[in-house]
Amino acid sequence: MVRILLAAVLAAALHFGIWLNANVRVLPPDVTEKGMEMPINSLSFSPFKPGEDPVEGFVVPVERIDQDLTLLSKYTRNIRLYSSRLGLEKVPELARAHGMYVTTAAWLSGEVPEDRAEIERALKLTNNNWNVRSLYIGNESLLRAEVTIEQLITYLREVRGRVRSDVQVSTGETWDVWLKYPQLVSETDFIAAHLLPYWEGVPWEEAVKVAYERLDMLRKTYPGKRIVVAEFGWPSQGYNFKAATTGKHVQAEIIRGFIREAKRRGIEYNIIEAFDQPWKVNEGSVGAYWGVFDSERRLKFPLEGEFKVEYTSIAFGALAIGALLTVIGLRRRRPTLAHAIIYALAANGFAAGIAMAIAYPFGNYINFGTGVMWATGVIMVIPLTIMTLAKVNEISEVLLGHAPKRLIVAEPDGPKTDYKPMVSIHVPGYKEQPEMMKYTLDTCAALEYPDFEVLVIMNNTTDEYYWRPVADHCAVLNERLGKEVFKFIYLPKVKGFKAGAMTMAYGFTDPRAEVLAVIDADYAVDRHWLRDMVPAFADPKIALVQAPQDHRDGEESLFKTMMNWEYAGFFDIGMVQRNEDNAIVAHGTMLMLRRSSFEEVGGWSSDTIVEDTELGLRLFEAGYDATYTNRRYGWGLLPDTFKAFKTQRHRWAYGAIQIIKHHWRHMLPKSKTLTSAQKAQFVSGWIFWLSDALGVAVAMLNLVWVPMIVFVGMVLPMMSLTIPILTSFVINVLHCVLLYRTRVKAALPEILGAAIAAMSLQLTVGNAVYTGLVKDNLAFARTEKGGNTAKPNQAVKKKMTDSPVFWETVLGVALLASATLLWVMNPLNITEQDIFAATVAVQAIPFLSARVMRWVEKNKDRFKGIPVRAGSPGSSTTHRPV
Repeated sequence: MVRILLAAVLAAALHFGIWLNANVRVLPPDVTEKGMEMPINSLSFSPFKPGEDPVEGFVVPVERIDQDLTLLSKYTRNIRLYSSRLGLEKVPELARAHGMYVTTAAWLSGEVPEDRAEIERALKLTNNNWNVRSLYIGNESLLRAEVTIEQLITYLREVRGRVRSDVQVSTGETWDVWLKYPQLVSETDFIAAHLLPYWEGVPWEEAVKVAYERLDMLRKTYPGKRIVVAEFGWPSQGYNFKAATTGKHVQAEIIRGFIREAKRRGIEYNIIEAFDQPWKVNEGSVGAYWGVFDSERRLKFPLEGEFKVEYTSIAFGALAIGALLTVIGLRRRRPTLAHAIIYALAANGFAAGIAMAIAYPFGNYINFGTGVMWATGVIMVIPLTIMTLAKVNEISEVLLGHAPKRLIVAEPDGPKTDYKPMVSIHVPGYKEQPEMMKYTLDTCAALEYPDFEVLVIMNNTTDEYYWRPVADHCAVLNERLGKEVFKFIYLPKVKGFKAGAMTMAYGFTDPRAEVLAVIDADYAVDRHWLRDMVPAFADPKIALVQAPQDHRDGEESLFKTMMNWEYAGFFDIGMVQRNEDNAIVAHGTMLMLRRSSFEEVGGWSSDTIVEDTELGLRLFEAGYDATYTNRRYGWGLLPDTFKAFKTQRHRWAYGAIQIIKHHWRHMLPKSKTLTSAQKAQFVSGWIFWLSDALGVAVAMLNLVWVPMIVFVGMVLPMMSLTIPILTSFVINVLHCVLLYRTRVKAALPEILGAAIAAMSLQLTVGNAVYTGLVKDNLAFARTEKGGNTAKPNQAVKKKMTDSPVFWETVLGVALLASATLLWVMNPLNITEQDIFAATVAVQAIPFLSARVMRWVEKNKDRFKGIPVRAGSPGSSTTHRPV
C-alpha cells in the first residue's frame, strides 16, 4: 500500500503542477483613471438571456431591461442597439432615467416589407427620444449580401431626410466594406466601422495593433470624415479562427489594451458587446462569448489591476478522480513502484479529461444538440477510461511488475506425485468431419495417463456420413487399447445445444471419475496434458484448470495466421494476468473440472450459449479457485472463413451479455461471493465487450454529426471528449506492440496481423451486444472449421449485402469520407475540427480492418510462398501431436 500511496502522491503532485501552470495571470493596461466619469465609451446592448431567442420573437420584459441598464450605467454612458422591437423599443425611455444615450438601429434582413416596417419603428423611436444621438440603418447587411448597395443608399437617403436634425445616420459595416464602397461614405453622416481582428484570423497578440492599422487606413482613405469604431471586441472562448485564439485572459488583454489606446488617441468606439448572447449559434462556437459580462451579468474581467484565470475547482475535481482511479486500479495486489507510478500518471491524465468533460456545461452555454453531444460523450468516456486504464495497468504490470506467480509450470518429467485420479474426457460433436474427429480421438488414445475415459458425444447429427465413421473408430481404438476407454454416445435429438448434449451424456460418466475434461471435436491433445495438469486438483480449493487454445492449421494461409496470432494474445497476456487474480475465463476446450464441484454448482447451464464461461463464473461464486498454464497442450482448427470467425466472436460476445444479465448482482460491492479483484477483472472484461458496442454507436452518431457540423455549423465535440479516444487508440497500439513482443514473442508483421484481425470484429461484437441486450435465447451458432463450410456447388446467387463485410465496408468508407470532409472543409484551421477529423478517421480503422481480412481471405493464392510463423510461442511445447 505504501508504494500505491507514494505513486498516487507523486502523480498528484505532477498533476497539480500542470494545473498550476495552466493558470494565467495577466496585467493589461488599466482603463479607469482618477476623475474619469465612465471607463467604457459605448457598449452593444442585447439583453437576451439563455433560452431567450430574438429569432423566435422573444420579447424582453421591461423590468429586466431596466435592471441591465442600471448595471451598465456604472460602466458607460452610451449603448448601441441593433433593432427596434422585441422590447428594445423601451430602451431609450428607460436609458434616460439612468442618464444614458442610445444609438438606435433598424435591422435589415432583405425582406422589403419587413425592412420598411423596421425602418419606420426605428425612425419613430429615434424622433421621440432626445437621448438618441445616432441611428444605424442595417448592420453588416452588405457584408451578408442581404441588401444591395443601391437599396441601402435609398434607405439612407430616405432616413436622413426624415430623422431629427441633431441625429446622425450611418450603417454598421466592416472596415473593408467601407473601402469597397466609397459611395457609401457620402451617403452617411459618419463611418461606422467594425474592426474585428478575430474574424480576420489575427493572432491575439497583434489584435489591437491590427485594429488601429485598419482605422488609420480608413482615415487616410477618407480624410476629414468622422469615423466611429462601431464594433470592436474579442470572444472569451470558442474555437480558434485561423491564428486567432480565444480565452478570458485574451479578451481582457485585448479589450483593455484597445480602450487604453482609444483614450490616448481620443477616438469614439463601441465595444461588442455588453452581455454574452447564448442564442447566437449562427456565429459558430464563439458567437455566444463576446460579452464583457457573462449571461448572468457577472463582469468577466476587472477593468484595472491584475486578472487571474484559475482552474481551481476543475483541478481539485481532477485530482480527486485521479486519486480514486489510482487506488481502485492498483489495490488488487502489490505493484512495483514503477508499475504504480506509470498507472497513477495515466489515471491522473484521464481524470483531467473526465473533470473537464463534466465541467463543460458549467462553463459553456449549451442547447439541446450540444447537451446530447455532451451527455453521449461523458457516457462514452467512462467505459473508455476503464478500458484504457486496464490496458495501461496490464502494460505496466507485464513490463515493470512482478512475474506471474500462479501459473502452472510443468516439470520436464512430469509432476512428482502419486495423485492420479480418474479423468473423464468429454468430446461433444455436431456434424463434424469424420477424419478430423478421428484424429482428435487418436491423440486422446495416446495420452500418457493411467486412468481415463473418453465420452464421444455425437448430438443432433442424424446423417450417418458424420457419425458412423466416428463410432466405428471408437471401437477400433478400444480394441487397440484392450479395454473400453472410448464411449460413443449417440444423441440424435437434444435440446439445449452443446450444454444440453453434455448434460444428457453426463450420466454415462464413470462413477470413479473425479476430474472432468472437455475438448472440442477438432482438438488434438498433447500426450502429457493429463499428466501435467491433473495434479493441480490435489489442492481441494481448485475446481477448474485451464490450458490455452491453440491451432494447428495457422500456417495454411496468411488469413489463418492473422487469426491465430489474434487468439494467442488473449491466452498469453490476458489470461495470464487474470489468473493472478483468480479470475480466468473458462473455455470449453482444454478445460478440466473437479467433478464434485461441477455437480455442486449444478453442472452445465442451457440458459446461455457460452456454458463454459458461465460455469467457470459459478464456480468462482461458490468460493472455488482456478488455475492456468500458458503452455500449449492442445491444437484445434481455425475458422474456415471470415464469416465463421465473426460467428464465433458473435457467440462469445452475445454470451457475455447473457452472463451479465444473470450474474450482475455478484459484481455489486455488497456481494461477498467474489473478491474485489475478481469483480474488477470480470467487470473490466465485460466493459471491453460493451465498449466495442458503444464505439459502433458513437461512430454512427458521428456520421450524422459531421454533416451537421460542416453544412449547418453545429458545435464540434469538445477536445476533452475527442482526445481520450485518440489517447485510447495510442494506448491500444502500445499495448498490442509491447505485450505481443514481450509475452507472445511476435514480430511486428505478426503483431500487425493480429491487430487487424482483432479490430475487424468491432461491428460483430457491437451487434452481438445490442442483440443480447434486447433478445434472449439466441440459437447456438456453430463455428465452421475443418472443411465444414458449404462447398461451392452448394452456393446460391448472393446479393451484395450478403457479403460478410458489407456493413463494415459501408461504415468504414463513410467514416473515412467524413474525416476527409472535416479536413477539407476546414479553411480556418480550427484545431478542434482537425482533432475531431482524426478521431473519426481512427474510428474507421476497425471497420476497414474487416475489409482487409476479407480481402486476405479471398486472395489466399497471392500470399502463397510467404513464410508465416503461426505458432503461439509465448510458451511453446515440444509435444505437438503427429
